Amino acid sequence: MSDHFVDRNRLWSRFNAAVAALPEPPSTPIAVVDLDVFDANAADLVRRAGGKPVRVASKSLRVPALISRALATDGFAGVLGYTVAEALWLHENGVSDDIVVAYPSVDAGALRRLAASPAAAAAITLMIDDVAHLDAVDAVRDSLDVEIRIALDLDAGLRLGGQHIGPKRSPLFDTADVIALARRVVERDGFRLVGVMTYEGQVAGVPDDVPDQRTRSLLVRRLKQASMAQLEVRRREISDALARVTELEFWNGGGSGSVEATAADPAVTEIAAGSGLLVPGIFDHYASFEPRPSAFFGLRVSRKPTPATATVHGGGLVASGATGADRSPIPWAPPGLHLTNLEGAGEVQTPLTGHPAALLAIGDLVWFRHAKSGELFEHVRDVHLVRGESVTEVVPSYRGCDRAF
Repeated sequence: MSDHFVDRNRLWSRFNAAVAALPEPPSTPIAVVDLDVFDANAADLVRRAGGKPVRVASKSLRVPALISRALATDGFAGVLGYTVAEALWLHENGVSDDIVVAYPSVDAGALRRLAASPAAAAAITLMIDDVAHLDAVDAVRDSLDVEIRIALDLDAGLRLGGQHIGPKRSPLFDTADVIALARRVVERDGFRLVGVMTYEGQVAGVPDDVPDQRTRSLLVRRLKQASMAQLEVRRREISDALARVTELEFWNGGGSGSVEATAADPAVTEIAAGSGLLVPGIFDHYASFEPRPSAFFGLRVSRKPTPATATVHGGGLVASGATGADRSPIPWAPPGLHLTNLEGAGEVQTPLTGHPAALLAIGDLVWFRHAKSGELFEHVRDVHLVRGESVTEVVPSYRGCDRAF
């Protein structure tokens, strides 16, 4: 038996023991984070960043205690948030006083609250890629007394043969367009341009070492190399041009799948990462790092339709994005279980096959991995933090806090 299977069997025993020792059996899905692995992953991200600070991507965690735990690690600094409401909550509850919202916002209520609070406005940076995003702020504030911090989100995709490869995020690609918007920010009262973000999702978020897709993986690695080479030239050109307009505080780039490559770019001052702390299923096959999953969810066997099949209650925690098998949860422990092609992961029940299914009894736990980081915790209010065979603490997810984002 391989070491990989041995480790997964040990995980099954450890987590089962940890849950069994709780005063009351928790409802499923039971969300668990292995703290030893989480901490090791945090240290590895810092190592890979090569001295540049790592800004923790809150969307990939969605658990305040885990965000705080990452920030307490030497080498991490600041939060990359995903909504203004979330950023306000994190600031008001003392999680961070340095939050960059990674996506433009037109949430009038949250923007009004931000513009009315000098303390929040000093701690939170808004992302824009269009002057209309500035208009959205001005439309809800009563005065220009509170200065709003602004960063520009630039398209970091690869342009190759007339094709665009990468996330469809920002319209800002050409240097002239970037500088034109930068000048609009600098010249407009009530705003201050402080940063830039370039997220190369076609590098950071695409597996490039898939065992049964060697030809495709080779192509992906070559596209990644071409993308980073092109992006380094663009970053340098834009950085030089922006320096004649204003002095920036930060240039954010990268993601868990591209830490080393992004950190090597002189224009980038900080790295964004979050998925690398939990390592969900879609991060299993990267050439740049060894996956060590730390987040799991447990479901109980509720029926045995055949001697060789075990059906768990629930399970349909399918990840966002383009639909496909890679968005389904992965039966992880005990090892050797599989979803069925006909039913997959169901909202109410999920049948499992494979040799361990015959050994599972009604009431037994099966541990799964979610496909995307952070999204698991949209389905639970409580997160169980585990060391060894013990639950050391039960903490709330965003859904378990006093408000949802």
